[in-house]
Amino acid sequence: MMEVGLNHFLVVSTLLFSMGIYAIVTRKNAIMVLMGVELILNSANINFIAFSQFGNRGIDGNLFGLHGHLIALFVIVLAAAEAAIALAIVLNIYKTLSTVNIDEIDNLKD
Repeated sequence: MMEVGLNHFLVVSTLLFSMGIYAIVTRKNAIMVLMGVELILNSANINFIAFSQFGNRGIDGNLFGLHGHLIALFVIVLAAAEAAIALAIVLNIYKTLSTVNIDEIDNLKD
């Protein structure tokens, strides 16, 4: 039987991070860009939890703390606040300009 180790978590995190960067760079829709940011934050959370779980082992194998878990919880709260504020901004832009395409939103500097 195969045991899931740190490398498996790092591969999943790398894939999520890559998909998030791809979504930010290639998409023109503001909602899709926000989804890419959420993917990047989730990949960071996977890293925090994995390194907290596998990296802080003592001599007897016990965990020294839950620092990575607490940081991941903080990132989740931060992501929820970011999503609420960003969606409010996107809805306001749509109400004003009738579009959410990033390329077409250049009237904000006026």
